[in-house]
Amino acid sequence: MLKSTLFVLIFSFFLSTMIGPFFIPFLHRLKFGQAIREEGPQSHRKKSGTPTMGGIIFITSIVVILLVTVFFTQYATMSNELMMLLLTLVGFGAIGFIDDFIIVVRKNNEGLKPKQKMLAQLVLAAVFFYLFLISDYSTELSFFNLFSIELSWVYGLFILFWMVGFSNAVNLTDGLDGLCGGVSVITFGTFGMIAIAQQQIGIALFCFAVVGALFGFLVFNLNPAKVFMGDTGSLALGASIAAVSILLKQELLLVIVGLVYVIETLSVIIQVAYYKRTQKRIFKMAPIHHHFELCGWSEWKVVTFLWAVALVCGVIGLLIAI
Repeated sequence: MLKSTLFVLIFSFFLSTMIGPFFIPFLHRLKFGQAIREEGPQSHRKKSGTPTMGGIIFITSIVVILLVTVFFTQYATMSNELMMLLLTLVGFGAIGFIDDFIIVVRKNNEGLKPKQKMLAQLVLAAVFFYLFLISDYSTELSFFNLFSIELSWVYGLFILFWMVGFSNAVNLTDGLDGLCGGVSVITFGTFGMIAIAQQQIGIALFCFAVVGALFGFLVFNLNPAKVFMGDTGSLALGASIAAVSILLKQELLLVIVGLVYVIETLSVIIQVAYYKRTQKRIFKMAPIHHHFELCGWSEWKVVTFLWAVALVCGVIGLLIAI
């Protein structure tokens, strides 16, 4: 299994680094530049016009390398788990692509209406649950390998909440150059190692294909970013990591390993709720990475600090799971 995971990691990295130099100029020619929020930090104004939809780079790399691995090598076959993860990646990536496309065409940050985006995400999560049921997976919810509770059909509601919730949580995390990509490398790498420990080769290959492709994407996404992943990438990553945790029966472990995503989301929820109640703000700006920026931290310092938090959480998650 180690040989096959190294194969997909290395080649997905090289594929991302090969696609980037061709795809980024193409986005420039189409003028698919990001519109920066007026209420955002002033330092971000210079990023206006940076191409978005960069998630296509690593999604393409992941899909291509996994299909090559399945159909042209002896490393793996198209298991149910791998098929479900690929469908999740591409499906949620398609929702993000439509959202990004509307944004760049209209030159604003509205995109799909919230209800439209939510409905599309719920439909795809429901499709995942249907495939989950017909594949006869357990509907027990595991509590950190200590005990499990049988949820039956309620587990379907949990899947809807988990996949939609984390797709949007990762989307909120994607606000600084390299932040979401780096945190996601650590998160998928952690669950990839758990998959290896469980002898789940299809899931392990998927996770390390994501890790390699994201490393390649970070070549172009680190500060100063030449391209943003956009909703195309962030929605795909969020739903996929939720799906991985479900298939590995380590659902709640994602709260620990993906703590950065959770904190970013909670900061927005707390900010909005508190402002509605008091007309005052707890944070200078939400998500919390912008709060750190407005406190005087450089963008790079915020990113490396949150990477470090994600790394510590990943180690803790491994100790719990393995």
